Amino acid sequence: MKLISLFDDFLTDTVNLNKDRFNKLESSIDTLKQFIQNSDWEPTVIEFSAQGSWAHKTIIKPLPECPFDADLLVYIDPVDGWEPKDYVNRLHNVFAASGVYREKLRRFSHCVTIEYAGERKIDIAPCIKERMYVDIYEVCNRISNEFEESNPKDYTDWLHEKNRETTKNNLVKVTRLVKYMRDIKGNFTCPSFLLTTLLGLQVRDGDLLNETFSDVPAALKILMGRLDDWLQLNPTKPIVKNPVLFTEVQSNAWDDVKYDNFRNKISKYRNWIDEAYSEDDRGKSISAWRLLFGEDFARTEVVEKASLISRAANESFAPSGSIFIDLVDRVKTLGRAALPSGFNSLPHMQKPQWRLAGSQLSVRVRAFLRTNKDSPRLWEVASLTALSPGKWLEFCAFTGNGLPFPRDYRVMWRVTNTDAVATRNNALRGDFYHSDIHAVRTEQLSYRGVHMIEAFLVRKSDEVLAGKSEVFYVTIE
Repeated sequence: MKLISLFDDFLTDTVNLNKDRFNKLESSIDTLKQFIQNSDWEPTVIEFSAQGSWAHKTIIKPLPECPFDADLLVYIDPVDGWEPKDYVNRLHNVFAASGVYREKLRRFSHCVTIEYAGERKIDIAPCIKERMYVDIYEVCNRISNEFEESNPKDYTDWLHEKNRETTKNNLVKVTRLVKYMRDIKGNFTCPSFLLTTLLGLQVRDGDLLNETFSDVPAALKILMGRLDDWLQLNPTKPIVKNPVLFTEVQSNAWDDVKYDNFRNKISKYRNWIDEAYSEDDRGKSISAWRLLFGEDFARTEVVEKASLISRAANESFAPSGSIFIDLVDRVKTLGRAALPSGFNSLPHMQKPQWRLAGSQLSVRVRAFLRTNKDSPRLWEVASLTALSPGKWLEFCAFTGNGLPFPRDYRVMWRVTNTDAVATRNNALRGDFYHSDIHAVRTEQLSYRGVHMIEAFLVRKSDEVLAGKSEVFYVTIE
């Protein structure tokens, strides 16, 4: 499902740089501009200009404990006799002489950086106008002591035109989403400037006329699909040039290993996007999108649906205004028939990530009550049996014939809590957990409600899902 409104909320609440941070960034940059203009730095300042994510409007909220950054270009006239390193080093010296900025200052190859207590950092890069030729701009590499041609304004114009082709800022929004996914996954490397170019190159002439990008999830599906198609046509690292400055090869940011990993991860996530998009069940679709974007996607709806499961069950059995009966009491009377529609596909249940094996093995779960985790078994418990809190259940996965699985397999357990008590204790779970010992997991009975546990059989040799049990329902009074 597209879930357009959930994507809008996710961008606003989680991905986009919030207004307070943006205002602080703008204020800091205004102060830095004034400082440079009033300093004794020799070059004549022509103008200041945003660069990178700030200019492209693809800047996103950083992960916790991480600063966000912005790039500020200082366009200047050349200074007679200065080498490339002088522009950066002398700008650094000006800031180093200031009591305000001395402790916040760092220096890199092309810029000086002001860091604000881990909250944000601003890179300030000199850009020389027409040192040798008309309309040629250069940044300064102080390490190699070379001038390097740059064309940031034309690149920004190119990107904004690509964004216009997608309507409703959909290229910008998709770029933010993919950058966020990159940051939370942390398992592939692609600098923002290269990622922005790659996504921009997937926008084609005629997309605007054909109204290709109707909304954010549709744009995400199309752009990631096109990017994956292009990557699959390039099994070895391709040459990706700056679209407005062909002398700049942006793909040099990768080595062969990083490119191969990026190619594989984009293919994987493209398939996840397609599955989430085409899933007709709302709960399962939310779960699939959360596999991509984490627990903050649709968080409010997820928590509400899980916490109000008793009310949903009550409404499905009784007319409005009738006496409320929670799900535990209803299950004790009606058994499995009491479970409301969609109970087994609640959106906080994490979607399995393994590929399915060609043929599926039968997996059966049995449960044994224990006084505590390490005490002897008391007796076997059937699914949906009402149990008192405080004790423990040992879950064991067997073949359909009741035999243990060989060590060629491991069993992962999806443990899902529901209802109001688990919600209040921030314990809805829905994640996958390893066995304590081979094919066995023990859980404490803690929160009133009807909960679920499932066994997933994973073949170790190729990491495919070889079988899955039926849901075992745990009812806690």
